[in-house]
Amino acid sequence: MFGRRRKRSEDAVDQVDKGVAAEELAEDTADDVADDSAEEAEQVSLPPAPRPDGPWDISEVGNPGEGRVDLGGLFVPGVEGMELRVEVAGDSIVAATVVLRDSAVQLQGFAAPKNEGIWREVREEIAGGITQQGGVIDEVEGPLGWELRAQVPVQLPDGTNGVQLVRFVGVDGPRWFLRGVISGQGAVQPEAAGLLEQIVRDTVVVRGESPMAPRDPIVLKLPDDAQMVAEGGVQQDEAAGSRFAGGVDQLQRGPEITEVR
Repeated sequence: MFGRRRKRSEDAVDQVDKGVAAEELAEDTADDVADDSAEEAEQVSLPPAPRPDGPWDISEVGNPGEGRVDLGGLFVPGVEGMELRVEVAGDSIVAATVVLRDSAVQLQGFAAPKNEGIWREVREEIAGGITQQGGVIDEVEGPLGWELRAQVPVQLPDGTNGVQLVRFVGVDGPRWFLRGVISGQGAVQPEAAGLLEQIVRDTVVVRGESPMAPRDPIVLKLPDDAQMVAEGGVQQDEAAGSRFAGGVDQLQRGPEITEVR
């Protein structure tokens, strides 16, 4: 009898120990989930990173028009021999593309929350849109910070299917976000894209004080002294499904401004 009673006591102790262990495991699991959720929320809501090398906010530059083309919402650096193309959505100019020899970079500014960067979230949207089309995405840390290097499915002039290499770069600023899309040789050979990257760094963003919803495009204007060559046509999205993946819907190519400095 004594031995049996002791066994029951031991069994009871074992059950208590198992119950305590299960409670501790449940608490640890809940803590881990809470920590992961908090970490994820913190990553999504990170404030804009410092920009010691640009691009610049209008408040950070004394004379933004010096060496730059005034497009209203953006001051774009002028480079010898470049062509500057503006892109329109509806009746508004919303993007500018600098074409330099066999490479190009499209620049577009957007409104953003006051104390929150959106580039991480935008990268996820762009990547999702491209992978849905059967494209391939690599997220790497490049000269301008985290960027996407994409192989985007396209239809070639002869009707066959191919891929276009594109680099998506982005920088969060005070209440704005600047996105750049590098194509041509600058995307095929990123190490040769130094001048295009410098154009992104030297760009000045004019967010303005008017109320804007986050992600609204910052509207541009033509320079007063522009020498324009009209050229029609439609520039297709590099990745449909995201307003940040190559443009806002389909951007129509507007006038071309040739800058020779």
